Amino acid sequence: MAATAVRYLRSAGSPTTAGPPLPPRPSARRALRAVQEDERPPLAPAEFRRVLGHFASGVTVIATTDEAGPTGFACQSFTSLSLDPPLIAFMVARTSTTWPRIARSGVFCVSVLGAAQAELCRSFAVSSADRPDKFAGVPYTPCPVTGSPRLTGAPAWIDCTVHTVHTGGDHLVVVGRVCALDTDEQAAADGPLLFHRGSFTGLAPGR
Repeated sequence: MAATAVRYLRSAGSPTTAGPPLPPRPSARRALRAVQEDERPPLAPAEFRRVLGHFASGVTVIATTDEAGPTGFACQSFTSLSLDPPLIAFMVARTSTTWPRIARSGVFCVSVLGAAQAELCRSFAVSSADRPDKFAGVPYTPCPVTGSPRLTGAPAWIDCTVHTVHTGGDHLVVVGRVCALDTDEQAAADGPLLFHRGSFTGLAPGR
């Protein structure tokens, strides 16, 4: 009976322990490879920025405090991620000189900037290598849980610990666990600071 079953399976093309293994099926996936030096990348960086610049985003400052003092950087790639557990996320360039200090401290505060804080944002958009003391003359108070600096006059702030870090091309995707958060309704009355098509803009309250 067993020999009969084996002969039937062989005739039907099914694999059996008694028969030779079938050749592997060709994969439908295309082989992935890096773009060679003499090849043009699939997307020009300038065109990528131009098109994606049509997506308006809010602007934040991500900041921490370590043994050298407070430090931070301007960040528009910020988003809420999860309610349970409470998580947020932001993206930072691998070349950032501020991120290693945040990573070592393990904590940070996200200050959501208002419409009147464009100049403040520009000062934090400069590399720390060119401007080591970005907090010079900038008023701030420590967050209640981590002690990270929250900028005075920001419409909202989120106090976080570093939860996980993922790779994302030439950036890192940082997930933060929210410890505390609050708003300044008076500061929020002027509306948010937005970044759109390479420049800052605002949004009239109530719109």
